[in-house]
Formats: sequence, C-alpha cells, structure tokens
Amino acid sequence: MEIKEVLLSIIKCLVDNKDAVSIVQVQSPSEFVFEINVDPKDVGKVIGKSGRNASAIRTIVTSIARKHGKGAIVRFNDNKEN
Repeated sequence: MEIKEVLLSIIKCLVDNKDAVSIVQVQSPSEFVFEINVDPKDVGKVIGKSGRNASAIRTIVTSIARKHGKGAIVRFNDNKEN
C-alpha cells in the first residue's frame, strides 16, 4: 500500500465530508510532501485537540517514509478560497 493511500484512509475516517478530501503528493529525491485538503468544517477534526491528530498523522507518515529512506512533510489545508 502506498503512503498516499494510507494517509487518505486515515483522513477519511476522521472527516464528515469524505468527498472533499484530496491529497496532493510531491516527491523529491529526499522527501515526500503531502498537501491535505479537507472541507473547512472538518479541519478541526483532522487537526484534533491541541494538534494531537495532526501530530499522530505526521508520525505515521514519517515512519512509513523512513522505510523508503526519505523524510516526509504533511501540510493541512482547507478548501477555502482566500
């Protein structure tokens, strides 16, 4: 299973609006970068109280990326147009 698929599974379990979830992956020679977009109403659920969910998600993704010999960056966005 790919890192992006694992990440998508985790995020979809946390949110109410599963259709609004998208993940953009950028791969560089030294790290994976994931941009996670969710509905603005679900941002709090993904981040969690005091950032606990976000921290746990980053830990999981970093652990998987290290098995591939790379680092990982996970960014959380909402779909709001600024």
